[in-house]
Amino acid sequence: MTMTDPIADMLTRLRNAQTAGHETVSMPTSKKLVEIARIMDQEGYIQSFDVIEGDPRGTLELTLKYGPKKEKTIKGIKRISKPGLRIYAGKDDLPRVLGGLGTAIISTSSGVMTDRDARKAGIGGEVIAYIW
Repeated sequence: MTMTDPIADMLTRLRNAQTAGHETVSMPTSKKLVEIARIMDQEGYIQSFDVIEGDPRGTLELTLKYGPKKEKTIKGIKRISKPGLRIYAGKDDLPRVLGGLGTAIISTSSGVMTDRDARKAGIGGEVIAYIW
C-alpha cells in the first residue's frame, strides 16, 4: 500500500506514541524522514534515532524523550504544508513558532533545516511542520 503523506504519518505516529508513553516508535524510512528526525534530535525533542536497513525498505526508529516525571518533551506537533496545499515562505516571511520557543522545519534548496538556520542562511522554502 502506498502512503499519500509519509511526513504526516511520521508526525502522527510520534504524537500517538508519546501520548501512550512508549519508549520507541518505528516507521518506514525515507531520506526526508531521516532529515526531520535529525532536526528533532538536534533540537532536543527526541532522545535519538536509528535507521535499520531492511530488504524492501528500511525502518526508522525514534527513541522518545521524557522529563523527570514522565512529562512529554513535545507539547505539540503540526503538519503545515500538505500534498494538497503546499505552503512556502520566503526568506523574509519565515515563521516563528511561539515567538521563537518552538521550531519550524523548513525544506530548502540547501536541505531540510530549522527556521533559525534558514533565517541565518537567508533562504526560504517549504514549511513542513511546527514543533513546540
